[in-house]
Amino acid sequence: MSALQKAVFLDRDGTLIIDKVYLNDPEQIEYLPDVFEALRLLRDAGFIFLIATNQSGIARRLVEPVNLDETHRRMRAEFARHGVDLKAFYYAPYAVESNHWVRKPNPGMLLRGALDFRVDLEASWMLGDRYSDVEAGRRAGCRTGLLLGHESWPPSGTPSENLQWPDLACDGLLEMARQILAFERARAIVAN
Repeated sequence: MSALQKAVFLDRDGTLIIDKVYLNDPEQIEYLPDVFEALRLLRDAGFIFLIATNQSGIARRLVEPVNLDETHRRMRAEFARHGVDLKAFYYAPYAVESNHWVRKPNPGMLLRGALDFRVDLEASWMLGDRYSDVEAGRRAGCRTGLLLGHESWPPSGTPSENLQWPDLACDGLLEMARQILAFERARAIVAN
């Protein structure tokens, strides 16, 4: 039996690509700065990559499933061109108000990815630009990273007794990758 892997679960919109709010046209994909370099750094540290994205635009009939699939196909190809293998895309096509177990902040997509790819959740990270990403990672047992700029911290309307701070908060994905590597180095030193 193979050993467990460590993964970085990534939100899609606002984390890897510019959030176009219900992106339905694959021609409109625009990558955020330094995402390819950031993922190469994490790849070289032994992480695999799994995408976990809420896509309520499908439930709202603003995004066509065939276009979502094409968007993900193109993203996988572009990352591969830059030496990064996006292992899988998990998406929640449910309405915001559904509270479906797969939809973030619930951990369903992360738990599914962990089963599919034999992921050690305690050695893994969930990175995104919203509190729901942080909460999904926390509920799955991952470390968490919040990309600043989209959502204020702490998020408004969140009771302070329920608030779980992310392990890291950074301005961009490249800075986040560097912080994760520093965290991993420090952890290795402590373990030895």
